[in-house]
Amino acid sequence: MINRFYYYPGWIRMWHLINALCCLSLIYTGISMQYADLNFLLVKFKKAVTVHNISGVILLISYLIFVIGNGVTKNGRFYTFSIKKLLHKIKKQIRYYSVGMFKGEKSPYPLSKKRKFNPLQQFTYSMVMYVLLPFSIITGVAMLFPVLIITKICNISGVLIVDLFHVSVGFLISVFLIIHIYFSTIGFKKNFKAIVNGWYEHE
Repeated sequence: MINRFYYYPGWIRMWHLINALCCLSLIYTGISMQYADLNFLLVKFKKAVTVHNISGVILLISYLIFVIGNGVTKNGRFYTFSIKKLLHKIKKQIRYYSVGMFKGEKSPYPLSKKRKFNPLQQFTYSMVMYVLLPFSIITGVAMLFPVLIITKICNISGVLIVDLFHVSVGFLISVFLIIHIYFSTIGFKKNFKAIVNGWYEHE
């Protein structure tokens, strides 16, 4: 017998799509600006800055919708956890991804009505959405309005320091995105069908 659990309401699926497009746009234009060269430009510098800024503003609005949505719906419960209880579970999940999965073992924490993410996903998604992304947005807004930045910090340009933080966090989010896409290909058909339809099938 196949059961269907509704994991992804419409607003989550729409947010996920907008968030993904904005992140890809920000990464692409960010790399173009970072390595701007007259002989090799992914995107013309001025255009890259404009698209980067617009994508950043859309991402900010999208993020606010995500936070408010998690606050007023049950989706927020998937991002709350006890770190002490989670550590042991994360070890088991890492062992499954690195060894068990290749031996055909079943996941130690399969999806259920009460569990949308496995422990490793729950921890990493929470860190990205509630630590890295807000930090990226704050530094991005500061770069958009440089008058908000302290002119000098320890005799170093405040703009330079904020930019370094912004680029560093952007790099970490890029790494997360690559890993996220890779793991989504495990059970490719089910995962992407769930994102499109909103529900996940269980036997």
